[in-house]
Amino acid sequence: MLEKLEKLSKVLNESYSEKSLNSSLGTFFLKFFGIEDFSINMDNSSSAIYSYPIYKHKKHIGNLEFSKQTEDLTQFLDLAAPFISLKVQNIILSEKMQKNINFHETMKNIAKIIETQYELNYVIPIIGEMLDKFFENNLIYLFLKIESTGNNVLVFPSACNDKYIMQNANREKLQQVSDDKKTLMLPLKSEGKEVGVIAAKSTNEEISAKDIEYLTQLASQIATTINRANVYAEILKHATLDALTGFYNRRQLEERIKQEVSNAKRQKAPLCGIMTDIDFFKSVNDTYGHAVGDLVLKTIAKIIRGQLREYDIAGRYGGEEFSILLPFTKIEEAQMVAERLRKTIEDRSIDISKVNPDSEVKTLNITLSLGIYEMKENDNDEDLLKKADKALYQAKNTGRNKVVIYNE
Repeated sequence: MLEKLEKLSKVLNESYSEKSLNSSLGTFFLKFFGIEDFSINMDNSSSAIYSYPIYKHKKHIGNLEFSKQTEDLTQFLDLAAPFISLKVQNIILSEKMQKNINFHETMKNIAKIIETQYELNYVIPIIGEMLDKFFENNLIYLFLKIESTGNNVLVFPSACNDKYIMQNANREKLQQVSDDKKTLMLPLKSEGKEVGVIAAKSTNEEISAKDIEYLTQLASQIATTINRANVYAEILKHATLDALTGFYNRRQLEERIKQEVSNAKRQKAPLCGIMTDIDFFKSVNDTYGHAVGDLVLKTIAKIIRGQLREYDIAGRYGGEEFSILLPFTKIEEAQMVAERLRKTIEDRSIDISKVNPDSEVKTLNITLSLGIYEMKENDNDEDLLKKADKALYQAKNTGRNKVVIYNE
């Protein structure tokens, strides 16, 4: 008996999660008692052949379940069950604490987005991925209300095959918890105005009360972020510059493209477009935080500005993509500009210590992928950056940190 207790003590010490504890104890009971099926059941119901209760301060909190019962096993559990119960309690407490830490980290990251990011096309995927990571046992769906129609439209992820969620998203009275208790849907409200809906669908058991509490708090943060982005979008209709980089915003960039294409055709002058994308930018945000991501964007924008002529045009196309127009420039010259820009960024180390003092990494090295296109006589306004973007796509899919010229 003493040997078995010593072996059990070792098993308990080496288990750090409910899953590993289940597995290790299963191996232990198979080896010493010949029991093939074992599990820990914390919902106080049991359908096992033999069930041994475990307690916390005399309160029944769960069962050790076995596929058979023997006298040796019962005698052993009379001695060992309190130690197993204590280990189970410690693991549950630890996992709850970690969940709380992860929750507050997610809340903090969404708060940072509220302060620094205003474009919905950029914000929504980031928030969606944060929620996916936090609610690992749930499928998360985000809907945004379209002002012109009043309908809530799915924006994250790209598709939803759940008929209940898709139908319920636009009901006048939202059923917050489904009949099977596996789906939670909450309106996203900010300043008394509904801006969308968030849905969570459990992939195994009923959605927990704690997850409902977490999602309710996160929904408030998300609604504030979306509302701010909507307000910013209205302001942008009358603005020309991107707030973060000082470049033309996409709306104004599109206006400038029309002007430059028209000028180039009228003067029969060459015009080149460059599309750029910061390599692995998402991992920068995920690893070091959005403040570091913003610093990278501002640094890249400053380098681009320093490499261009006075009459060249730069804009923030969206997220981590920048667009450059080079009037009176042939493709060979544009390639030289792009290569010089690529090399300058590759050689630059970005000091992140001030914006993320907790990071062990103090400097980052970033690379850029670029696609180039020279406008042809029969091209329209959209072709210039559309074809440069296709070249960029090729650069990203053939190794990154390179310049690719569009080839018909």
